[in-house]
Amino acid sequence: MAETLSSAGAPDGAQRVAFDIGLNGTLPFGQLITLGFQNIFGMIGMFVFPGIVGQSLHLPMQQTAYLYGMTFVISGLVTAAQATVILKLPIVHGPYVGSFTALLTLGAMRDAGLSVAFGSAFVACIIWFLLTVPVRGRSICGFFVRYMQSPMISGIMVLLTMVQLATASVPNWIGERQSPGYPLVNFLCGTVAVAVLIAVTLNGRQQLRRVAMLIGAAAGTLCYALIIPISFDAVAQAPWIVTPQIFPFGFAVRPDIVVMFLLVLVPASIATMVLYQLVGGWTHEKLTPARMSGGLMSAALGGVLASVLGTFSTFVYPDNMALLRSTRVASRFVVLAAGLLLVALGSCIKFDMLLVLIPSPVLSALATILFGIVMVHAIHHLAPVEWDETNLIIAGFALLLGIGGLFVAGDTLQGLPLVVRLLLRQAVVTGGIPLIVLHALLAKRN
Repeated sequence: MAETLSSAGAPDGAQRVAFDIGLNGTLPFGQLITLGFQNIFGMIGMFVFPGIVGQSLHLPMQQTAYLYGMTFVISGLVTAAQATVILKLPIVHGPYVGSFTALLTLGAMRDAGLSVAFGSAFVACIIWFLLTVPVRGRSICGFFVRYMQSPMISGIMVLLTMVQLATASVPNWIGERQSPGYPLVNFLCGTVAVAVLIAVTLNGRQQLRRVAMLIGAAAGTLCYALIIPISFDAVAQAPWIVTPQIFPFGFAVRPDIVVMFLLVLVPASIATMVLYQLVGGWTHEKLTPARMSGGLMSAALGGVLASVLGTFSTFVYPDNMALLRSTRVASRFVVLAAGLLLVALGSCIKFDMLLVLIPSPVLSALATILFGIVMVHAIHHLAPVEWDETNLIIAGFALLLGIGGLFVAGDTLQGLPLVVRLLLRQAVVTGGIPLIVLHALLAKRN
C-alpha cells in the first residue's frame, strides 16, 4: 500500500507525495542492490570530478585511479552514516562541487598545489566539525535551522545549488572540443539516454520505473559504443585493490585558504539542512536541530577523512533526491545499500574503471533531467511566499549575485585575490550568505 507523505520543508504550501515504499520499508535483496546501483549512476560528480582533476592537473593514471577509489569510499561511508546514524534519512552524498572547484583551482597554481589544498581543507573540516557538534541539543550550524523555516530561503538555496550543479551537467553533456564525441555524438547519445529515461519513467511498469536511470544509462552507452568503440585497456592495466594513503599529495596549510574552505563548507551545511528538511517533509519525519546537526557531523567527519586520504568533501546529491520521487521508493535501506556498494567499488579499482567507461555525456544528460526535477520543486516551494517589495529585493539580489559570479570573465578573475576568485564560483556562498543576512535584517517578523 502506498504511503502518503508530506513533502514541504516548511509548514506552508505542503505537498502530498505518494511512495510505494516508505522510509523504513524493506525490499528484496536483489531490488536493494539494483536500486543501490541506480543511485550510484545518478551521482554525476562521482564519475566526472576525479577524471577532470586528473586530466587538468596531468596526474599519472595510478593517482587518478586512486582519486576515483577514495571518492567512492568516502561518499559511501558518509551515505551509509546518513541512512543509519542519528539522521536516518535516505540521503545520498557524493563529491561536493565546491570542494572540486577549489581543489582544481588550487592544484593548478604554482604558489599553492594539492598539498596546500588538502592540508588547508583538513584544518577547515576540523573547524567545520566543531561547529556541528551539538551542545544541549543545539550546534552553531543548527542555529541556522530557524531560517530554514522560511520557504523563500529554502527555495532560493535549492535553486542556487541547482544552478551551480548545472555547470557540471549540460557542459559535460556537450563535451570539450578535443573529446572524441564532440559535439554531435555526445549530444545524440545523451538525448537517447534522456528519452529512454523519460519513456520508462512515464510508461514503464513499476519494476522498470525503479531502474529507469540504469536503463537510460545503458541505452546511451550502447549508442555511444556503436559509434566510438570503448577500450577496456585501462581496466586491464588497473590494480585490483586500492591502498589508502595518508596525505598522498603532501601536506601544507595556508590560513587564507583555510578561511576560503570554511566559507565554502559552512554555507553548504546550510543548504544541506534545507535538503534534509525537503526529504524530511516527503517522508513525514520531524527533524529537530539536534538530528540535523548529527547529519552534519557525519558529513564533517567525512570531510576530515577525505582531506587525509586525498579526495573531495561530500554534499547531498539533489539528483538522488529526485530518484526518490521517480522511483517512489523512500527506503533508507536502499541508500544504505548504495553506500556499502560505493565502499566496495572504491576498494576495487578495476570495477571503478568499468564504471568510468560509461561516457560522461550520457551521465551528464541524465543528471540534467534529474537536476531539473529538483529545481522545479524548489520553484514550487516558493509559491506561498508573499512577494512584497522587501522579499523581491532579498530574493532577487541574492539570486543574481549567486548566479552572476559564475559568469565573471576569466581575465577579470585573474586580477582578483585567490580567495575571491574561488568564492565567486560558489553560487551557494555568494548568493546564500547575502540571502540569509538580508532576510534576518529586513524580513517582517510575525
